[in-house]
Amino acid sequence: MPSGNPALEVLLPIYNEAESIEGTIREIYEALSQQTTLRFILCEDGSVDGTKETLLGVARQFPSKLIMSDERKGYSGVVLDGMKALEAEYLLCLDSDGQCDPKDFARFWEVRDQQDVTIGWRVKRSDNLLRTTLSRAFYLLYQLFFRVPVHDPSCPFVLAHKRVIEGLVSQLGEMKQGFWWEFTARVYRLGFSVREIPVNHRGRSAGSTRVYWLTRMPIIGYRHLVALFAIWRQTQKHR
Repeated sequence: MPSGNPALEVLLPIYNEAESIEGTIREIYEALSQQTTLRFILCEDGSVDGTKETLLGVARQFPSKLIMSDERKGYSGVVLDGMKALEAEYLLCLDSDGQCDPKDFARFWEVRDQQDVTIGWRVKRSDNLLRTTLSRAFYLLYQLFFRVPVHDPSCPFVLAHKRVIEGLVSQLGEMKQGFWWEFTARVYRLGFSVREIPVNHRGRSAGSTRVYWLTRMPIIGYRHLVALFAIWRQTQKHR
């Protein structure tokens, strides 16, 4: 790889993905390296299943910044850590569960200079009925606050210019378990241009979702609602 910073850094928040993370990273690298120079920002979140050891090996195989933690920071916490470590001109954020198809990246990269942020749109989501129904209900509530002109503001397939990340990173963190809902709302309220591109959404590479258990829905819903109001109030000055 050429000396200096690559054109792109790829941020992956990772928690207990020992079964699949090496294969996921390899697939991403093979697809994206055909388009541009890249480096991974691997943000590990206190895993207890051997993920740390796997990542140490992965970091020797692929250009990487490895950020590991002994304690849980949560999804938003590790994504913010990764954003603060950004050096490349562009940042691609993906989840590490293998549901994002890296082959879709080529279309994002082709139009990267036409808008500030490019967001995926999971037209056919590979999630269970409960999760998709709750997400749709929250989307309707979300749009009452923000009226963001996108179909899928929580999609974890996001390409953004460095200047966007630098302008946002100090403001993010209200939504502890809904990071991309908040990110998209703040991007729009700050006046950055946004474009959606349909993406393929697949089943998880291994394991099951870590957050959205039925018994946790009431408290997650309450926290989301409180965070929405806080974000709306904080961003009023930008409208």
